[in-house]
Amino acid sequence: MDVSKELVFQTTRSGGKGGQNVNKVETAVIASFHVRNSALLSEAQKNIVAERLANRIQSEGYLQVKSQQYRTQLENKEDAIQKINFLVTAALHKKKARIATKISKAAVARRINNKKRKGEIKSSRQKVRRDEH
Repeated sequence: MDVSKELVFQTTRSGGKGGQNVNKVETAVIASFHVRNSALLSEAQKNIVAERLANRIQSEGYLQVKSQQYRTQLENKEDAIQKINFLVTAALHKKKARIATKISKAAVARRINNKKRKGEIKSSRQKVRRDEH
């Protein structure tokens, strides 16, 4: 799913190393995607995305991602688009349902035999008392 048509971009100066380039060029990109106003998502999908990404969505309803990994604004813009695409598709991905399984009778029997054997070994370590014979 490509949400790049519905993104709003802001540019800022990147932090970190880079000297003059960092101080004068706005290479960092903040991409904002309004989940509720999206034309690409159905109502059900909007609800799923809003629920699963609730901790990343702001009070105004924007899902924001910042990219400042690269030296150029264009590369950071593409990176921000990829990040938002990944977040939305991951939120919409259905988890595989777990199928409940039972332990086989042979496995249960092996476990009980092992426990009995361990118990016999431990009981054979005890001191023998004369009055028990």
